[in-house]
Amino acid sequence: MALHTWWLYVTAVFLIAGTPGPNMLHVMVQSIHHGPRRALFSMTGLMSAVLLCLLASAAGLGALLKASPGLYDVLRYAGAAYLIWLGIKAWRAPIGEAAADPHTRRSAGALFGTGLATGMSNPKLIIFAAALFPQFLDTSRPFWLQLGILVASFVVIEGFWYGVYALGGRSLAAWLAPANRQRLFNRGTGVMFIGFGGALLGSRV
Repeated sequence: MALHTWWLYVTAVFLIAGTPGPNMLHVMVQSIHHGPRRALFSMTGLMSAVLLCLLASAAGLGALLKASPGLYDVLRYAGAAYLIWLGIKAWRAPIGEAAADPHTRRSAGALFGTGLATGMSNPKLIIFAAALFPQFLDTSRPFWLQLGILVASFVVIEGFWYGVYALGGRSLAAWLAPANRQRLFNRGTGVMFIGFGGALLGSRV
């Protein structure tokens, strides 16, 4: 892969990945509620979902979804329902002493699973990768080596932004100590997740 082509790809992915979306919001929320260290389990789940979607796209699933609107709609509705459910859950999240109750502490597996489900909730990532990758692949060079570079670069950039949002969540945690701010944050987060779900419902391939 030509170096200038890789730099164009890295620049595009860096800007796209840093845009606030359900994945980044999820990282920030988990960092606020559980701390950056435990949020790593959520980040691992999200990253696993991203990697699966990228590999699925490379295997041809993106083309299949484009050719099968019914299958895409099923995945889209399921993903939107999950994001809306996350929004309702965030809106109703406990605050004050109830939020600090050690019995509400989630296991590493639960954090990973929620991250994985959140990352898998948007089938548009598969189609996005199917549309993006061909723009940077040189047919005269080895396909799988180029694909490996593109996927690895995407994962590194996505991981960087996860770290940025996790540290942002840690900074917000102290400011959110008062119950009224916790309530405002929970409801704002809920509205955003519901908004992401609504946007996914209104989207098309």
